[in-house]
Amino acid sequence: MGLLGKLVAQIEFKAGGDVFHELFTHRPHHVSTTAPEKVHGCDLHQGEFGKEGSIICWKYTHDGKKRVAKQVVEAIDEEKKSITFKMLEGDLMELYKNFIIKIHIETKGDIDLVTWTLDYEMPNEDVPHPITLLAFFIDLTKAIESHHIGKP
Repeated sequence: MGLLGKLVAQIEFKAGGDVFHELFTHRPHHVSTTAPEKVHGCDLHQGEFGKEGSIICWKYTHDGKKRVAKQVVEAIDEEKKSITFKMLEGDLMELYKNFIIKIHIETKGDIDLVTWTLDYEMPNEDVPHPITLLAFFIDLTKAIESHHIGKP
């Protein structure tokens, strides 16, 4: 067994939590339209967008390099506005034994918060924690927000 890790970031999303949840759950292929400098595409390989068990493949740029991530939609909870992706193949799987990304939206008063949780297993201590990937998701959230509320 490798070394387990978890990173969490929570960021306010001013364009509406429902918008964010809908985008990643039912329309992930539209993320590239909202943040084209970060995400270049999301292809459906098996199943149907918005359905558990579906397999999707992301194309994105992280740390200045073009990357790919093939994932299965492991869980969707419409009531709690959460979606969980488990990595199957791609650049992250060259470094990590297991990698799970969970996106959860919660509302506190009038504020919608997007929480990104990265659960991962490193094969040894030489593999870095994915801190720059968490920063990527924070920046992606801000870019999507800017797209939806019209800020530069």
